[in-house]
Amino acid sequence: MELSRRGVFTALVLTVILSVSAEVLNLSEELEEDGYFRKEHSLTKPYTGAGMDIPNWDFVGSTMVASSYIRLTPDRQSKQGALWNKIPVHMHNWEILVQFSVSGSGRQLFGDGFAFWYTKEHAELGPVLGNRDFFTGLGVFFDTYSNHNGVHTHEHPYISAIVSDGGVHYDHDKDGTHSQVAGCTAKFRNKEHDTFFAISYVDRELSVFHNIEGDDNWAECFNAPNIDLPTGYYFGFSAATGDLADNHDIISVKVYDVDSEGDENDDGKEEIDWSTITPKAANSEPKRPHVDNSIGVTETRGFRYVTAGIIFLVVVTAIALTIFYIRKAQEEKSKKRFF
Repeated sequence: MELSRRGVFTALVLTVILSVSAEVLNLSEELEEDGYFRKEHSLTKPYTGAGMDIPNWDFVGSTMVASSYIRLTPDRQSKQGALWNKIPVHMHNWEILVQFSVSGSGRQLFGDGFAFWYTKEHAELGPVLGNRDFFTGLGVFFDTYSNHNGVHTHEHPYISAIVSDGGVHYDHDKDGTHSQVAGCTAKFRNKEHDTFFAISYVDRELSVFHNIEGDDNWAECFNAPNIDLPTGYYFGFSAATGDLADNHDIISVKVYDVDSEGDENDDGKEEIDWSTITPKAANSEPKRPHVDNSIGVTETRGFRYVTAGIIFLVVVTAIALTIFYIRKAQEEKSKKRFF
């Protein structure tokens, strides 16, 4: 009788455990179906599938795939590289978490930087930190070198964002800040610990955060409301080096589909076709006067050239004076031979 009761009890316990396991499994499947984590837009190790291909991703230019990172550019001059997701994004509200690294041998001078993209065009190399100019959509720039010859209100490295309808020119001489939505200074280069940034686009509000101090604290770079971004665009990353260089690495990308209060309050409202709207930002910084940078160097680099020129002139003058006095001494000595 006692054994029978134990058997019934054991059976009940097993039934409960199996039921709970089934519910957990169903919940996991529902979460995956609901798309809270979007695997098709994400990138984690190991990167490669068959051969050297990365499932759902294209890489172009100088991009190199290693076992623990994807290097957009090496620490060498005049390189461009990019990494693009092949799948268009049909989520209206999304968040993306990226682990990255920027490093190099330069201590005072380095560049140029990398960018995150959510744009209509993709996999096109160009002059805007490795991507094309006159892009359509969103660009978030992680600029490590200051090219702007005018008045500065921030230090570098600098994070900024531009929303473009395809008609905005990225002025490299001014680091694009003439048309930025917002930005912040962030010292993310040459860190010995992991560095991250996160971008949230929910209910037409764009927020950028970074975690670069090696702890669990996230700092808000900026928050910008009233940003219109269509669905159907592509996620991507690009980087570039010029006369100065750095390693620009992407280590992991995690994309999430986000439920929003706006979605819950849309009952009875006319549904918006987000794929047809035009990218725009209600508030961008006013245009600034252009400061000619036609000589192709910044104030810092120009100062170095002037300093080097002065040193060269001093050395040449010293050599000339030395030769002059040596010859003069020889002449005096030669004259003495006749007395």
